[in-house]
Amino acid sequence: MRINAQKLKTRAAEAGVSVDALARSVERTGLTGPKAVSAVNNWMRGSDHPRCKAEDVRALAQTLGCQPKDIARFTTVFRYHRGSPRKAKLIVDLIRGKRVDEAMNLLTFTTKRAAVDVKQALMSAIADAEQAEADVTTLVVAESMVANGPVMKRFQPKDRGRAHPILKRMTHITVGVEER
Repeated sequence: MRINAQKLKTRAAEAGVSVDALARSVERTGLTGPKAVSAVNNWMRGSDHPRCKAEDVRALAQTLGCQPKDIARFTTVFRYHRGSPRKAKLIVDLIRGKRVDEAMNLLTFTTKRAAVDVKQALMSAIADAEQAEADVTTLVVAESMVANGPVMKRFQPKDRGRAHPILKRMTHITVGVEER
């Protein structure tokens, strides 16, 4: 679960809550005083540092007088998919901006190998949204991206003692859903 910076700013402006009040609501071990203020400022401008925990989202929502689903984006990262980022990007681009049920249908009937892992990440993000009592019928794939993972290096022996490298790439797939 990550905070949607734009929604957090608009909700804070509507409720008339200052950054200091939001910082007091998220104070916890390791995040007190000026660190809490800095964290809330970072979250309001879209940076997720320090990483926003689910309890922080609940505390912010309670201070703003709304539900966590109103200020959060439900994100899942599928790490170490055994396939190249270039091939996974084709699938991820296919579902970005689509409704969740439409994206699930596309992934179910796509013949690409990466579709299985993207679908698994999407189902996990939907489950996170359901736990926060979000309306599943209004969920949209708001974020879907691919990042390079580690590369396994192997070698194929060739003639006259030569060796040709084989790069077995891995991918980190991120899928995020939110209510529209």
